[in-house]
Formats: sequence, structure tokens, C-alpha cells
Amino acid sequence: MTETLHIVGGGMAGCEAAWQAAEAGVPVVIHEMRPRVGTFAHRTGALAEMVCSNSFRSDDDEQNAVGLLHWEMRAAGGLLMAMAETHRLPAGGALAVDRDAFAEAVTARIRAHPRIEVVEEEVAELPREGRWIVATGPLTGSKLAAAIAAEAGQDALAFFDAIAPIVHADSIDMTRAWRQSRYDKGATEAERTAYINCPMDRDTYDAFIDALLAAETTEFHDGETAGYFDGCLPIEVMAERGRETLRHGPMKPVGLTNPHQPDVKAHAVVQLRRDNALGTLYNIVGFQTKMKYGSQKAVFAMIPGLEEARFARLGGIHRNTFINSPTLLDDEMRLRSRPNVRFAGQITGVEGYVESAAMGLLAGRLAAAEMRGEKLPPVPQTTATGALVTHITGGAEARTFQPMNVNFGLFPPVEARGGRRGRPARYKMYTDRAKADWTGWLGLRQAAE
Repeated sequence: MTETLHIVGGGMAGCEAAWQAAEAGVPVVIHEMRPRVGTFAHRTGALAEMVCSNSFRSDDDEQNAVGLLHWEMRAAGGLLMAMAETHRLPAGGALAVDRDAFAEAVTARIRAHPRIEVVEEEVAELPREGRWIVATGPLTGSKLAAAIAAEAGQDALAFFDAIAPIVHADSIDMTRAWRQSRYDKGATEAERTAYINCPMDRDTYDAFIDALLAAETTEFHDGETAGYFDGCLPIEVMAERGRETLRHGPMKPVGLTNPHQPDVKAHAVVQLRRDNALGTLYNIVGFQTKMKYGSQKAVFAMIPGLEEARFARLGGIHRNTFINSPTLLDDEMRLRSRPNVRFAGQITGVEGYVESAAMGLLAGRLAAAEMRGEKLPPVPQTTATGALVTHITGGAEARTFQPMNVNFGLFPPVEARGGRRGRPARYKMYTDRAKADWTGWLGLRQAAE
């Protein structure tokens, strides 16, 4: 095969698309603008760098849709899931990774693949010739974003995305904080103590909310009116929705017992999750923020145990661009007006690292099949991957299209058997059906080869 697949972007989706296509025998070139052109959020020139969090969320493949997506990607030989497993950190029931080691490992595997070339350059236009996948993610370069908007005949949709701060572990006061996963979840002691917890009584919580609401924040100008993705709201925006919002969200105290005061129930708890294999860095869970740096230091110092915290990275906010995929893409993720170009990843309107990588996996397989003169059968909507791609390529209402995490609401309903069933049984039916259908689809794909 002499035709080459070109992929714009070396993030989660771009790397997974490249790996899948290359493993299918297709030569691939990844065009990655970093480190020549930096972004607000990235710190390195590594491929697949994680910027917002170090978590792939729940790894439960029987009761959780994103855990099911993990399972499907593993079954399909996904590079990112393999590297995540290799560099996994204790995180209770979640799949969290050492973000630097993970990115370095993905970069090494991609660069070592005999059919993948990485070119450090910025792509500023939508190509008219050749086979391409655009997987530039939420931080698409301004020139390419303008080219996409011009091709779409409309302004690109967008929302604001925020990242959480990271704290040096040795600056946390463990005479006030303690280690415990919620409900002691985890098979090992390391997993059951994967989080550091900082308790608040009612007065401290109320003062913290007052400070959040009064803090100086970063705002976008020049007429930008994008909203926020509900799954990644800044904490001060959550606080504006009601004083109790945070303690029923990322600061909920349930399932935790403070060993320093076992008879005192905390009113709210701030959790920190391990961010690297050494255990020297922890990120503050759910604390995405748009506060200015000075305000962050002052407000976070109000958290018991973080009074003297040193920050490896403070939080921040950036503009996140995505396209109206139900209008613009066909059922194989190709741009209707320019079918030599596919889109994959977060720019398509899926939200989250795993969802982005899954759409890269599918785009890479679809492109490789097309280049071999084959046509893959549609991915069953009963699978997590199929539910996502169906949603973005026509299942969602185009007029109200917004970024979406994978969830069981995107799946065709299951028929309860043996009388009325509760949620755990129903979710198990979803995942059992999905695994069977995904395995069947992979078998059909392999037979086609």
C-alpha cells in the first residue's frame, strides 16, 4: 500500500487513530504542531499529554458506561488503554495514570512504529487531496479553526473548559488531612487509601463559599459568549448555582471517616487524587477554576490541610472548540462537503479523554478499511463506541447539539427479563449486550481483512 493516511493532531484521538490504522497496515503521518506552536494548557511536546486531569474515570465495565468503553477499547487492541494500564495509579474504582509517564510511553510507542511518522508542523487548512483525519481536540489552532468554520458555513460552536490545580504532596498537612477512598473502595490497601481528604465544618465551608463567590476571575472578551460544559464546571460557577451545590458534588462528605476526629462528621470534604507514580503530586478533584492565580492561592489556603500548600500548577480556563457533527459529518465520520477528511476526538462533540480516544480508534479503523477498498459494517449502537458515534453523526438534535460524555441514555433500551429489575441489573444487561455485540463487530471486521 502506497497511499498514506494523514492525521492532524497528536493527542488522544490522533494517537489512537494512528495506531489502529498503522496496525491495519496503513502508512500514517501525524502532523503535530507542538512543541513548535504551544497552547495554553500543554506543558510538553509529548504526544497524548493529559492536561485537565489524570483520570480516565470509572473502570467498572459492568455498571458504568465509560468503564464499558474502556473494555471495548482494550478488546480492540487500543494503545492508550494498554499504556494507561501500564502506568496506572491507585485510585479506588477509577483508572488514573501517571500523566507524564503515560504520555512518554505513548510517544515512544508511536515514534517506534515502523508505519508511523511524526512531523512537527502546524496544519492551517483543510486539505482537498489525500486521506486525512482531523483530531486537533479542544485547542485547535486558530488558523485551522477558521478554515473549519469557513468550510462549515457557520461559526464553530464552543464552550469554556477549565483545569484543576496540582499540589505538592509534602506541603499537605496530614495532621488535618487523611488518606481514604470513598467507602473504602478498592481491592488493595493502596486503592483504599488512594485519595487525600481535607474536612470542613459548616463555618469553614460557608466562609469558603463566600470567598469563592467574591474571588477575582478570568473572563473572556471580544464578544465571546460560549457556555460551560456541565461535566467540567469551574467551582465558582457551581457555587453560583447554590451554596449547597459543591457539598453535593465534588465536596460531598459521604463514605468518608476522619481518623483524627472519628466521631465528628465533616460538613464537606475536599479530595485530592494522586497525580504521579512517585506520589509527590496530587490534583484537587473537581476543582476546575477560572479564578486568577492570586485568588486561587488565597481561597485554597482556606481548606484545612492546604494552608501551606505549594502548587505545581494552578488552575485555568481555555476556550474549547467543537463542530456541529450531526450536521457536518456522515455516518463514517467524514465531512459531508469534503469526504476525504474525517474528524475524530473532542472536536466532534464528545467529551472526555476516553470518549475522544474511542472516536480516534473508530476513525482510524474506518479510514484504514476505506483505503484498503473495504467497507466496515456499522458499529452496533448497543455498544458504547456505537452509541457515541451514532449520537454525534445523527442521533443528536443538531439545533441543540452540545458535548456529551458516554452514558447509558445513548443506548437503545434493554428489555427487562424475569420481572422488574433495579438499576444494577439493568446496567449489567446493557454491558453484557454491548460486549457480545462489540466482540461480534470486531470479528466481522477481522473476517473482512
